[in-house]
Formats: sequence, structure tokens, C-alpha cells
Amino acid sequence: MSGIMSRFISGSALLLMCAVAAPAMAQWTGKGEVGMALASGNTDTKSGNAKLAVTRTEGAWETSGRAAGLYVQDDGETTAQRFELGLETRRSFQNRSYWYGGARYEDDRFSGFNYQATISTGLGRKFIDRDDTHLSAQIGVGYKTFEIDGVPPAPDDKQSSIAGAAGMDYDHQFNGSTSLYDKFNVETTSGNNFLQNEIGLSVKMTGRLLLVLAYSVRHNTDPPAGFKKTDTLTTVNLAYEVK
Repeated sequence: MSGIMSRFISGSALLLMCAVAAPAMAQWTGKGEVGMALASGNTDTKSGNAKLAVTRTEGAWETSGRAAGLYVQDDGETTAQRFELGLETRRSFQNRSYWYGGARYEDDRFSGFNYQATISTGLGRKFIDRDDTHLSAQIGVGYKTFEIDGVPPAPDDKQSSIAGAAGMDYDHQFNGSTSLYDKFNVETTSGNNFLQNEIGLSVKMTGRLLLVLAYSVRHNTDPPAGFKKTDTLTTVNLAYEVK
């Protein structure tokens, strides 16, 4: 097994350990997921993905963090390698409205970008806030910097610009064991618009262990030359939930 794959598995295990340890941090809740696939014979494929999401609420303040990683190797050649980090803080006011400030960093070696980083701030509202259903949306403005991977002998091209940002979060609990979620976000700049949507269905297997099926779409309206505009990913993960 390659060194990259070994590091990915180690990182996935670390994410799950963080999720398990989360109850020790007052008022933190969250979920850690990991999924792996290994195939040999006519094809030699190794793939893995991991996610961690944690949230802490204290009075009118809510802080959330997330991390995600993806790695795919096909016949000894790496065909996907991406990780993403995000952090957001919200301050509620007037019952369901809130102010937010957030940051996102992404490193995707197969997108044509060496990295993309965005900070933004704005306003949002919780349109539905029931025990079984939640729907919130937000809009803001920020600053985005990214580096396009140059094709030798051309150098890498670093760019920055003012950006618009918007997002939506939805989740619904059908019953005590089955729930649905949908997360959408968009970042707009003068040169490129980035959109991402992930929809998932989770089924509780035990008190804290879940099976999560998810489908995500990522779209850049103007990617670097030679790269496709849209990427999709389907995952089937085991998740550990802390409350």
C-alpha cells in the first residue's frame, strides 16, 4: 500500500478519534465518517474518504468546523486527492436571524487549482427550526484567493478578488433512525463561480453508529484549461455520532 494511502487511513482514523473524543469538550456535538474501498485482480483500485463535522453552541453563539478528505488510486496511479477545511461562527439575533463569519480552504490536486481559500461574512435566517426539520440560508460578501496550477514552463498563477458567498442547510428527521440532509454553497467572483451541493441519507444502525449514503456535485463555471467543469462523488460511509 502506498505511503499516501497509509497517511490517508491514518488521517481518517484521527478524524474518527476526534469525533469520539468530542463529548469531553463541553457542549460540542458532531459526527465523524469514513469509507474505504479496495479492489484487486483485473484492476487494482484503492479509495477512501473521511469527514468530520463538529458544532458548539453557547447562548446566542454557534461555532462549527468541518474537515473532509478524498483519495483514489487506480492501478498505482493517483486519480483523486483532495482535502477541505471550514470554520464558521454565528451570532443569533431577533429570534431566527443571525450574523455569520466563515472561512474555507481547499486543496484539490485534480481540479487545476493548487488551492482555493475564501473568507466571508454576512447575514442569514433560520426559516424552519423544529425538532425534526431545520432550514437556514445565508448570503454575504468576502475575499477569495486561489492559485492555478501552471503547465510547465508556465508558472503557477495566483489570483485574488472580492467574492460573493451564499449557502443553504436543510435536514429532516423522518423517524428515530432515518434522516435526510442537503447542504449547498456558492462562491462567486468575476472570473469563476464555484457551486457545491451534497445530499445525503443516514440510517442509524446502533445508538451512535450510522450508515450514510451521500451524493455531491462540485462545479466551476470557468476552470483552468484542460479540466472539466463538474465533478461528482458518491460515498457510502460508516459514521460515529456524538451528542
